[in-house]
Amino acid sequence: MRLLPALRRLTIAALPAFLALLGGCHATPPASDPLPSWNDGAAKSSIVAFVEQTTRVGSPDFVPPEERVATFDQDGTLWVSHPMYAQLVFCLDRVPAVVAARPELRERPAFRTVLSGDRAAVARLSMAELEEILVATLTGMTTDAFAAEASAWLATARDPRWNRPFTDLTYEPMQEVLRYLRANGYKTFIVTGGGQDFVRTYSESVYGVPPEQVVGTAGATAFGYDANGTPTLTKEPKLLLNDDKAGKPEGIHLMIGRRPRAAFGNSDGDREMLEYTTAGDGPRLAMLVLHDDAIREYAYGPATGLPDTKVGTFSQNLYDEAARRGWIVISMRRDWKRVFSFTTDGSAAQ
Repeated sequence: MRLLPALRRLTIAALPAFLALLGGCHATPPASDPLPSWNDGAAKSSIVAFVEQTTRVGSPDFVPPEERVATFDQDGTLWVSHPMYAQLVFCLDRVPAVVAARPELRERPAFRTVLSGDRAAVARLSMAELEEILVATLTGMTTDAFAAEASAWLATARDPRWNRPFTDLTYEPMQEVLRYLRANGYKTFIVTGGGQDFVRTYSESVYGVPPEQVVGTAGATAFGYDANGTPTLTKEPKLLLNDDKAGKPEGIHLMIGRRPRAAFGNSDGDREMLEYTTAGDGPRLAMLVLHDDAIREYAYGPATGLPDTKVGTFSQNLYDEAARRGWIVISMRRDWKRVFSFTTDGSAAQ
């Protein structure tokens, strides 16, 4: 008989956990950290507060699901862009094959320089010479042929510093932000100065962003038929959208049709996208990644006295504007516990 009171007390004590297992509301397990690769601080708390503020039913700042749009620059915001943009490496790697198909290009100084293998000379190529290489390597083939070429290159190319595929060099903290926003009803878009067709070949497998949610620099295409009568689109050397600086909000309007609620960038090329985003009514989130970690990744600005760069410039003027407008600057060194998914202790191979 003495056993019954003990069993009764045990049953009462175990009831909350039992109800929780059944999905009851009497005991709620603590929520897991949605951003485990972030250190506690203003950047992390701003993201969490924004999501809770805009998605909690009953919040005065509740944003309807159809209006939950977040835009992300890619190079330097979602993956490594130094010392050279991955797409430019792809174009340079294609030069030998393009010259073999078009021998007359061998006489052009830009192509001779690339074929020489002199990296220092390649780094000194003018913008006009680089554009000549981009036109030759990114146009003149069908969109299907280009996608196959880009996919094959991405499967074999390696970043020389980490000796890993370029698609491995995505920032784990930003991957977490993408997943966190989508888990809370946000549609995530990549808005990049890079080539739209190039990024679309891997955006879904690498970032979970489908190709129709990639807005990038885009060239014209021409409809036609191949030798078998199959309809094709051929990439032409005609620029339709330069998706950089003012081109970013223009591309957002053209391709998305909604002003973002949140925007993430890392350079002066993202300024107008953040200005456009925060000009809207209601809660907005604008964030910029500052590359200030030379050990785990790279350090460049020249904001805050960091080394200057032509690749992903983050000027002091942009840094000051961020302070005036209340945009959050993410310090890679202070705010991120780790940079890449393949590192577990916050370090990276040098």
